[in-house]
Amino acid sequence: MIPPSFIQDLLARTDIADVVGKFVTLKKAGINYKGLCPFHGEKSPSFVVSPSRQTYHCFGCGVHGNAIGFLMEFGGTGFVDAVKDLAQMQGMPVPDDNIRPEERERQKQIKEKQVSLTDVMAKAAHHWKQQLKSTPRAVNYLKGRGLTGEIAARFALGYAPDNWRGLASVFPKYDDPLLVESGLVIAHEPDPADPANSEGKRYDRFRDRIMFPIRNPQGDVIGFGGRVLDKGEPKYLNSPETPVFIKGRELYGLYEGRAALRNKGYAIVTEGYMDVVALAQWGFGNAVATLGTACTADHAQKLFRFTDQVVFSFDGDAAGRRAAGRALEATLPYATDTRRISFLFLPTEHDPDSYIREFGAEAFEQCIKQAVPLSRQVLEHAGADCDMDSAEGRARLLVQAIPLLAQFPEGALQGLIADELAQMARTAPEEVRRRLAEHLQKAQQKAAGRDRYSGGAGSGGQRSAGDGGGASGASGASGNWDGDFGDIPAFDPDGDTGGSDWTYSGEGGDPSGGFESGGQSSRPYQGRGQQQGGYQQGGFQGGTRRDGKPWKPWKGGSGSRWQSRGSPVEQRPLPQAATPLDRIAWVLVSHSEFWEQLPSATHDLLCDQPAPYGEFFRWLDRILLDQGLLNAEDLLKLMRGDAADPEHPEETGHFQTLARRVTQFVEVPDNKDTVEELMNLIRPIELVALRDELDLLTQSGELSEAAEARKMELVRLTLAMKLEISRRRPISG
Repeated sequence: MIPPSFIQDLLARTDIADVVGKFVTLKKAGINYKGLCPFHGEKSPSFVVSPSRQTYHCFGCGVHGNAIGFLMEFGGTGFVDAVKDLAQMQGMPVPDDNIRPEERERQKQIKEKQVSLTDVMAKAAHHWKQQLKSTPRAVNYLKGRGLTGEIAARFALGYAPDNWRGLASVFPKYDDPLLVESGLVIAHEPDPADPANSEGKRYDRFRDRIMFPIRNPQGDVIGFGGRVLDKGEPKYLNSPETPVFIKGRELYGLYEGRAALRNKGYAIVTEGYMDVVALAQWGFGNAVATLGTACTADHAQKLFRFTDQVVFSFDGDAAGRRAAGRALEATLPYATDTRRISFLFLPTEHDPDSYIREFGAEAFEQCIKQAVPLSRQVLEHAGADCDMDSAEGRARLLVQAIPLLAQFPEGALQGLIADELAQMARTAPEEVRRRLAEHLQKAQQKAAGRDRYSGGAGSGGQRSAGDGGGASGASGASGNWDGDFGDIPAFDPDGDTGGSDWTYSGEGGDPSGGFESGGQSSRPYQGRGQQQGGYQQGGFQGGTRRDGKPWKPWKGGSGSRWQSRGSPVEQRPLPQAATPLDRIAWVLVSHSEFWEQLPSATHDLLCDQPAPYGEFFRWLDRILLDQGLLNAEDLLKLMRGDAADPEHPEETGHFQTLARRVTQFVEVPDNKDTVEELMNLIRPIELVALRDELDLLTQSGELSEAAEARKMELVRLTLAMKLEISRRRPISG
């Protein structure tokens, strides 16, 4: 574990302009520097480096951060590796905090095994890439599929020759166990009865196939897909699962499509490698594919970390419809009101590859616009075998649709689909809602019987989606909080605190700061200079999301907020009064189900807050993924250290102080807590983020048209956010 003090010292000795200048041509722009963004293609500069802030930001694609964050983004490395690289540039040795020797050894062995496996596969990928260049038959095959050399190089396509031991020329130790463990070589056990196989047969898994390297979001090769050139079975052959490759969690093309996902704003999920590559050839670099498996909940979770809009593209035949059904069921728990999920069914004779080659990009774009929305698809899926002209068929529809509807997060979308279901079944909406409530109640009782969601209102226990605890149950625009600290000061359109006698006194303008009576703010807003890093502090690893990627920038509207990726945590003295972040933390402790109902952009915003709050939200995200929804009592036990986390025992008790604060400062009646009121608490923090980005942009002089357009958009968003906060401010007599 790298001590926080070392990272702060390292950044203090670093000039970000020197670091970025090694990779990007920078020119002076007022008090900042500007250049062409290295993370997306552009002809005029939108990329700004700020020496005063020691940060970079692109107003075109939204990447941002400090010197460590730049090395992470540019090199595709993890936080620790980026810190080591930067320390080497500065000639500073990297220290390590004390951890248990056995834990250090375990981590070392895991890391070494992962590095060894990815190194072996990277070496094989390079070999097959060279083989492709020298094999006209394979090159002609790709040309016949409409692919150029540029797109083949982008996806590092290769060719595995028709040779049983072709990799023996690459790996002199062909009997190396890593070749088998990585899935590159198949080994049979020795057969004492067969003299010819006394040592066991070993041969290459992939032969005479176009090779598609599968890379994780950091760019490491973790597996392969191989496609036959001619006729043969299986048409596609995938690597087996290994310590670095789990099919149900990985998506082909995600690494290559990161920039396109930002620019397009949505993801296209296909069924095959060639679909992804072909779509990228035609300008749809935002396509990904599952790896020979149905879409899983892990896939959906990962996708919604990168975008809030997903289009599933399937063949129109029976197999495509079945695949769509599995994808639908996997995504239902993540279908919040702010996300858009749709299903594109191509003609039965086409897949995305063949369709776009025959009809072109514009026709495919039009198909995407006409994709079936989730609300319609879920009802079509439930009613596929139901006769709507008979009472029996409509009853069957209700039986099949209610369990699907119950999987939606509570919100407006769930209620609207329930009303449409009532129309299809020719019954009253109240009947559908009654059935839905009964189903949810039974599910809750079943869960309670397993002692998983125990706890009542007093402990903030889990509530079903039908008891008024979600967004649709909001009783008003503003929160109805009980406690000793009154209402949270709201910003009015003039930038004041709403005429209140309270002024914001958070350090550096941070939303985690306290409130003090009278006077002026103790320090003006200065931007996010001290942010959540990726090193371990007190045993807590806070640098990555569920999918292994660093937390993304918060995006408000169409742009992204200014945020210092890669910065260390500054552990500040906690204020003596409750803060908005205390209240937000307590709401999410009381109702962990609200976390999945928040937009992914809000997740990113909260997880970027200073310690201990940003740490806590990242920890909460990981805990809910590992253990599912937990009630307040169980979460507080983990925070205090009264119960151990079996997956990460070193984190036990890390949030003792925060647990004590939220339970002492805030009392939230269980029946008054809603997602909408939670969002009301978060909006002032969003406003600070928008102001920070606008401030940076105004200091950077003349920029690209995209950046100037973003500046106007930020002005509009800031004013709209101020008005929204002011409108929701409680009216006092």
